[in-house]
Amino acid sequence: MLIRLAALVLTLGLANCATNPVSGNPNFVTLSESQEIQIGRSEDPKVRQEYGAYDNAALQQYVNEVGQRLARASHRPSLDYHFLVVDSPEVNAFALPGGYIYITRGILAYLNSEAELAAVLGHEIGHVTARHSVQQLSAATAAQVGASILQIFVPQARGGLGDTAINLLGGALLSGYGREHELEADRLGSEYLARTGYDPQAMVKVVGVLKNQELFDAEVAKSEGREPRAYHGVFASHPDNDTRLQQVVGEAAHFKQTETRTAREEFLRKIDKMVFADSPDQGVVRNNTLYHTGLGLALRFPQGWRVKNQPQNVAATSPKGDALIDLRMAGPAQGNPSDVLRKLLRSGSGLETTPATINGLPAAIASTSMQGKPTRVAVVFLGKNAYAIGGQAQNSQAMNRYLPEIEAAQKSFHAITGEERALARPLTLRVITARAGLAFPELARTSPLGKNAAGYLRVINGLYPAGEPVAGQALKVVE
Repeated sequence: MLIRLAALVLTLGLANCATNPVSGNPNFVTLSESQEIQIGRSEDPKVRQEYGAYDNAALQQYVNEVGQRLARASHRPSLDYHFLVVDSPEVNAFALPGGYIYITRGILAYLNSEAELAAVLGHEIGHVTARHSVQQLSAATAAQVGASILQIFVPQARGGLGDTAINLLGGALLSGYGREHELEADRLGSEYLARTGYDPQAMVKVVGVLKNQELFDAEVAKSEGREPRAYHGVFASHPDNDTRLQQVVGEAAHFKQTETRTAREEFLRKIDKMVFADSPDQGVVRNNTLYHTGLGLALRFPQGWRVKNQPQNVAATSPKGDALIDLRMAGPAQGNPSDVLRKLLRSGSGLETTPATINGLPAAIASTSMQGKPTRVAVVFLGKNAYAIGGQAQNSQAMNRYLPEIEAAQKSFHAITGEERALARPLTLRVITARAGLAFPELARTSPLGKNAAGYLRVINGLYPAGEPVAGQALKVVE
């Protein structure tokens, strides 16, 4: 499914020393620039398949224009840069080798100006211009680490399924680019901001905004009994008041122009009506239940488990991270569920399967081991499609503990009802003008965001933890 480094090494040949475009110093790397570009070009379709492009041509054009303006001011202006908003609710941005840069619509919801957008893109451009990905890939190759390129550069893909039905418990291969590289990307991004007419302090501002988002998620996670989410790069490497961050951003001051661009109103206009949280194309999760109108199905994940909805699968991780439940398509509903299940698990007729009926649908269930981890998989036929619902735990003790919840999730799979279709309406961001006296608790009372609505609204408007809107302010709400 994904290119393996072992195969890549054979293609790339011997390592070589190359001059770093930013520092001018030699780097010990395995890739020439043309090879770097080729990797980005070959991996880009896989990112698009994994996450999907957000279907909003005007927003895509806007983000590309901002990114291209920054790229022209960078240390590698001749690269053919590509900027894409991916249809993911995750708060993230990342880059592949060769100038392929991605930003999630999830992070756009937490930004409040074009300058902040430019800071995120500039940081990722800094990784590209300093060839951080090439250095990291070279280190991984030298260490003979057999991992996919996508796992190295795209954090969400780490510990992924590979080409098997279920195996999401693998540990992360690498963790970000490391503090020094992240600070260098901050420094370079700040320089590119200043050169293109933005205040380089937008880099500090966006780190603060995203740190507040992270703090709020930790608060919500504690109330929900789950682990807080951890994010890539600048969002996790240092606080916004970090002395070295202030220092590296401050170095861009001598590039700063007399007048700087913030473009708050223009940015907010561009993200008005943007989907918030789950995409309807991927189904919508409400209170840990997945409703997918396109596929006509619904499934309940255990309460307290963290659900992650992606184009290829929906997975829920236990609060301790030692078990998961994964739902994905398993091909056409041909033959019988037992045959599909054996094919899915790449097992011969020796695999013992149990025919079953789940909410009136033909099904089959098997218990097995995958990569040494106890696994229970159900295949269910619905319409023309077969679906695999797999549960896996770190060890047999964990499986015994979670098996009732795994079985309950599998048995909850059913054809979506008319009532449930109404629950699957996607949430959208709307930009309103705050009237005098308007406060977040008032907005929270009618918000679909639930008990933490006031906190979410403060975070997405850059007013966390206790700020309130002022009259006339453009304000993001969720409908």
